[in-house]
Amino acid sequence: MNDITVGNAVDGKLGLGDLRMDPAVLTHQATVAEAGGNPQLAENLLRAAELATVDDEEVMALYEALRPHRSTAAELDALRASLIARGAPRCAALVEQAAAVYARRGLLR
Repeated sequence: MNDITVGNAVDGKLGLGDLRMDPAVLTHQATVAEAGGNPQLAENLLRAAELATVDDEEVMALYEALRPHRSTAAELDALRASLIARGAPRCAALVEQAAAVYARRGLLR
């Protein structure tokens, strides 16, 4: 933690890995948010905890797949299944909800 300074950030000595959140910290923050009456923030933090150990490129691919007209229903279902397999049920549920909305609104590829 002593290496995380503004100077090191400005000098380019820090990478994204140095700033990555720990899933346990995010889960704790979700508990605090829930206790503070903010269940939506708590759910967002729990999804973030599920993704905290996922490679950055995979997270960006997930983001890209969830953009309108980027994925078919089958592709989103495969993405949902892969998230369940890697222990990310909340993220999988979000993909499932998005697929249903995209189908209803004509936003699938």
